[in-house]
Amino acid sequence: MKEKLPNSTLILVFGILSIIGCCCYGLLGIIFGILAIVLANKAKELYYANPELYMGYENVKTGRILGIIGLILSVLSFVSGLIFFFTAGGLDAMWEMQREIYGNGF
Repeated sequence: MKEKLPNSTLILVFGILSIIGCCCYGLLGIIFGILAIVLANKAKELYYANPELYMGYENVKTGRILGIIGLILSVLSFVSGLIFFFTAGGLDAMWEMQREIYGNGF
């Protein structure tokens, strides 16, 4: 009987979280993307050593792809946030822009 690859579901969840995390200025997406890719590479090595022993490789492949996409999007989001931060005049300018957009309730 085949057993499930270790962390296959976790890799898929981390891949999904890496895409969602790109909306949080990219920092969370970078962390989850790296975790998904590293864990997927370990699971991939384990699977290729004995493919007849394991199931769940589809989750690993999907999680790895999502992790790569999430990492790319998160790095772009993080870099654009840094560029905006330094070109807009720092934290005070960002807070002022937030107040203009959302009003005084922010």
